[in-house]
Amino acid sequence: MIDFSKMIDESRIVDLKATTKEDALRELVDVLATSPLVTDKEELLKAIFEREKVISTGVGIEVALPHVKIPSVKDFVIAIGRSHKGIDFDSLDEKPVYIIVMIGANDKQAGDFLKVLAQLVLKLKNRNFRKAVMFAKSPKRIKELFCSDSIPPDVDEE
Repeated sequence: MIDFSKMIDESRIVDLKATTKEDALRELVDVLATSPLVTDKEELLKAIFEREKVISTGVGIEVALPHVKIPSVKDFVIAIGRSHKGIDFDSLDEKPVYIIVMIGANDKQAGDFLKVLAQLVLKLKNRNFRKAVMFAKSPKRIKELFCSDSIPPDVDEE
């Protein structure tokens, strides 16, 4: 099991002000770059936009997972953004995105990167998990959800 507690900091969990995909990516790069593990914010921004040109990281289920593996990121770091209005992200299912999980990793972490991505997708595929994230009252609660081994059975339990 991946230990997300080392990758996710409450200060990097935000309610997005952005209304467009580009602005959301910029906003989350700004948030991710607050980590000491990110040593070059401009390289991060450029890499995120280059990655997005290949194919949208809007994976469907109202979720986007923008990600990069670059030398100037020293270890895994994650920023999480919520949009209560939804953002057009050119998603594969053409639906707006409400949860964006941005992942930065070092370019030498390819093997572990796939494991991190797989764990995130497993969590985010669960509708109750997504609802719990959307209705969470604080960044602390969102971090707890991502770091928990269990998926909340029902959003009303908060």
